[in-house]
Amino acid sequence: MDDIQARQSIVEAVRFLEDKGLNHGSAGNVSLRHGDHLLITPTGGRGSTMQPKDIVELALDGTVQGEGIPSSEWRFHTGILSRRPDANAVVHTHADCCVALSCLRKPIPAFHYMVASFGGVTVPCSRYESFGSKGLADAAVEAIEGHYACLLANHGMIVTGRSLQHALDLTVKLETLARQYILSCQAGEPVLLDNTEMAEVYRRYGTYGTAASPA
Repeated sequence: MDDIQARQSIVEAVRFLEDKGLNHGSAGNVSLRHGDHLLITPTGGRGSTMQPKDIVELALDGTVQGEGIPSSEWRFHTGILSRRPDANAVVHTHADCCVALSCLRKPIPAFHYMVASFGGVTVPCSRYESFGSKGLADAAVEAIEGHYACLLANHGMIVTGRSLQHALDLTVKLETLARQYILSCQAGEPVLLDNTEMAEVYRRYGTYGTAASPA
């Protein structure tokens, strides 16, 4: 897609996340690989007022291309996209149930087969680091390695995707699973799927095209 379309898609993604209640106000951020660079939401950006011209272009080393101030979390966006050629978009939200689990510093285990959507038998949780810091970027890159998503301790969630739409779909799915996991814990002790059962899930997912895009 061209520059204008790419910028517009990010604005639409921010508004989608707000409409779904997955972000509120200026919380969260979105980026999209764009050639050798990336496009990212501006610092303090809100879906209600954001325009395509507000989207900031960055080199993968974090250098601003043109004008604007990127999200304070730009470091984990550049860190993930520079290390993950399979990822073309990054979505970060403060969705309620993911935040709740991140504050417990708990991964989401294999309580449901759709956990496999994220590339492993759990959705991991990173160690805690201050927001906007290089330490947080390092923790995020480490936690998400080999996965499409991770929780950020006492903070929220990060999801990557092959496209921005893929990342948005997985974002909705991750918050849904987080909510269902919390509900199952309230009802009792969830019975987790073992590695053999999860391997069978991956085998069956193969019929959908890739292990990361199941129903």
